[in-house]
Amino acid sequence: MKKLVVFYSLGGNTRAVAYKFARALKADILEIRTEKAYPDDYDVLVGLGKQEITTGYMPKLRPYRIDLEKYDAVLVGTPVWWYTFAPAVKTFLKSHDWKGKRVFPFATNGGWLGHTPSDFKKALRGAELGPVLNVKFEEHVMVTPESELKEWLKLIQQ
Repeated sequence: MKKLVVFYSLGGNTRAVAYKFARALKADILEIRTEKAYPDDYDVLVGLGKQEITTGYMPKLRPYRIDLEKYDAVLVGTPVWWYTFAPAVKTFLKSHDWKGKRVFPFATNGGWLGHTPSDFKKALRGAELGPVLNVKFEEHVMVTPESELKEWLKLIQQ
């Protein structure tokens, strides 16, 4: 069974988890990147992120070459921005047909998933959706036990 890990990461936490999953599953990996870079200033970034989520903004993505038809299972990773997935992930999800795909979302955050699980469910209509894995961090230190990640990965290997 061929697997793909797709992710967006701004601070590096989601990237670290995505690569860990790709290694464990021997999966292909795709990093979603926006055409326009986000600002480095944290306060500006927080305000911009809130505005993008509130308005439903979907940034343009850098071109990527991936054929989802080649994959039996797709893991989708995102940081949580204002209680949902990042706008770049929204753009990616809206750009593909998910009917019949096995999709396993994971979200990195500093405390709470918010409505990320229900938003994934809406965005991935028609997919066979696995449970959303909540991966908590304190700064750049993962506090979710490795055992939770391993249990979630077992669902994908079935």
